Amino acid sequence: MDILCVISRLLDYPDEALYDAESDISTIILSAPIKEEYKDRLQAFLWERLDSNMLDWQSEYDGLFERGRSLGLWLFEHVHGESRDRGQAMVDLMDQYQQAGLEISQHELPDYIPLFLEFIATQGEENARGWLQDVEHVLALLQARLEKRESNYSVLFEILLSIAESEVNLGEVREIVGGEKRDDSKEALDKEWEEEEVTFGAESVKEGCDSTRKPSESQRADIDVPVHWVDFNEPASVAEAPQSKRNS
Repeated sequence: MDILCVISRLLDYPDEALYDAESDISTIILSAPIKEEYKDRLQAFLWERLDSNMLDWQSEYDGLFERGRSLGLWLFEHVHGESRDRGQAMVDLMDQYQQAGLEISQHELPDYIPLFLEFIATQGEENARGWLQDVEHVLALLQARLEKRESNYSVLFEILLSIAESEVNLGEVREIVGGEKRDDSKEALDKEWEEEEVTFGAESVKEGCDSTRKPSESQRADIDVPVHWVDFNEPASVAEAPQSKRNS
């Protein structure tokens, strides 16, 4: 599903390549198997972003996804926190990627949402829908938090939930999110630094975000390789704010 590749790219860090690919992206949006309403809203999102200055776009992106943890684009951060389950989930997901022929950088975190979307885009429409359903509670949580911040990035997650034919009760998720405190304020970030143990080597993980994440030619779109998610559908995965660092 090419539309998943488009959403993957729009959720990744913005750069000049997006401006150069405007025509190709618009073509994919126009032919995507999604509702006309979503085509219009996604095209409007693209035009608004490309009409802005790239540095301004990057600054807004950093403010949303790189400050605090509540909008982190790492799936398992919202599920396992810093528990041992997170590390095992990473290993299991990487194994699933490798079985399907996906080659990624050794520093890339496999649960990074743009990477996850790029992968499932190659697995056929039915399989992609199933994988999205597996993570629908995290997608709904991110949509609600972006809506609360009045960011039109929320439409990307809304479309993903639509493709998944999700039955998540967004009203309940929005109610939970409505009671959350922002974690991107100066005070919240200072408190986080005070409480966290200092660790080293994080830069080597950050560098992975700029790596190439392309499936190999041997990857087959007809392989159904489900990920065995742990506790994704437990209420706590939505109700509780994430408790870990993305690049831990």
